[in-house]
Amino acid sequence: MDQWAEYIGKARESSERVNRKDLSGLASLLDYPLSETMPADILPPFAHWLNGNLHARQSELGEDGHPRKGSFLPDIPYPRRMWAGSRVRLLKDCHAGQMLLHREEIKSIEHKSGHSGDMVFVTLQHDYYRDEELVLQEEQDIVYRAASEAALPKPEAKVEAEVLVVHDYDWYRTVHPDPVLLFRYSAVTFNGHRIHYDRDYARDIEHYPGLVVHGPLTATLLIDLYQRNNAGSRVSQFDFRGIRPLYDVCPFFIMGKKTTRGADLWAVDPEGRVAMQMKLSAQ
Repeated sequence: MDQWAEYIGKARESSERVNRKDLSGLASLLDYPLSETMPADILPPFAHWLNGNLHARQSELGEDGHPRKGSFLPDIPYPRRMWAGSRVRLLKDCHAGQMLLHREEIKSIEHKSGHSGDMVFVTLQHDYYRDEELVLQEEQDIVYRAASEAALPKPEAKVEAEVLVVHDYDWYRTVHPDPVLLFRYSAVTFNGHRIHYDRDYARDIEHYPGLVVHGPLTATLLIDLYQRNNAGSRVSQFDFRGIRPLYDVCPFFIMGKKTTRGADLWAVDPEGRVAMQMKLSAQ
């Protein structure tokens, strides 16, 4: 851990603008009619992810399609990299066309050992400012894991009714994560990570059974499920934690249950196991 201590506190800034074209692309991906915006002019709770990925030069990318490690993020030797979770606070409404200053800082680096092997967690603090006023905060966890020597098994899908019967939910939706959906989300968020669109790389190099569904895409679908069933409410914060990957080889399920503060939401894999948990607060 000492070799990475110098990275803690490292920060960088960039100016970003979420434009209407990006929002239109995301709305289309979420299957809204072309005549609708999402919602009218106000950025949805997940809009900052449209500009969250650094526009690195092609020559600065690593084998996995991400910016090469060792510049801003530490050169952690584990090749598998995933978004493990986030805690997001929406402090002020933002509108399409407004300029946002994005400041990100490495808050901590922690080594852990579990039943699945050694892992390194890197926590980033993201602050977004509009005219020097803080409008959004996100604490993001990235996990690095060692590569598996054997291919991970393909999920054995259960019948939908068999999965749904064990959950207490107010709303649910079946998601078909086909390669086009994953590619379009990679494109609209400028995410070059090859596990989401390059099947040969995902299978042969990182030994996944299929293309991996983006963590923030799953979180976006969960929030969208809430918003479609709670028109007029304003999401003020949401926390989510990824538990296991989802793949494009089978449909999965997103579910939500209304609470006094907002909702509990979760994604369930084809075998009926919870893959992501989210707590959402709304006004």
